[in-house]
Amino acid sequence: MNQTKATQKDAYSLILEAIDVGVYKPGDRLVESDLAERFGVSRTPIREALQRLETQSLLERDGRSLIVASLDHNQMAELYVVRRELEGLAARLAAQHATEEEIRVLRDMVSADDALVNDPAALSRANRRFHKQIHLASHNRYLVQQLDLVHRTMALMATTSLAALGRGEIAQSEHDGIVKAIEARDEEAAGKALQDHISIAFMTRLKQDAGQRERG
Repeated sequence: MNQTKATQKDAYSLILEAIDVGVYKPGDRLVESDLAERFGVSRTPIREALQRLETQSLLERDGRSLIVASLDHNQMAELYVVRRELEGLAARLAAQHATEEEIRVLRDMVSADDALVNDPAALSRANRRFHKQIHLASHNRYLVQQLDLVHRTMALMATTSLAALGRGEIAQSEHDGIVKAIEARDEEAAGKALQDHISIAFMTRLKQDAGQRERG
């Protein structure tokens, strides 16, 4: 029984990670047999994982097939509103509760990630780690759970705002400002800095989408 639960969790995590890193993009069809072969897992845990992902609205039905869900403009806007508020709260709580060691880890992340500004894919992965570290530094398990759900849904966006020209360097500067506010234990400044960071990311993404529509 424990082995079955572990296998189910592994199948779910493997599929979710594949969506997150762009192996499977919005609109791609997921087939049980193909997934089982790809990940070396039997079809039963794959089926259970797909059902779980569908329940979480990360997959949707297209006839009899399951495909990776996509977000329309309104869904994306709604998601960013929620993300902005929750991330701001996480930063405020981190300024209150983060240990000195956690703050040093955030500072080290910013320094290390500066080398990735010309690699949007790598910077996007590093960006997720940075934000997750702030979530954990809030020391609020319920907030972390909600932000995990938000960030899972963010994986349904086919592109990253960090791919926009010059956005990587600007985002890194914003990260630096967030960490400085947390270091100073300035709750309001930390919350505002992170909320502004999310707002700018959203505006960048809107411009990307507008450009794609124009080219289309």
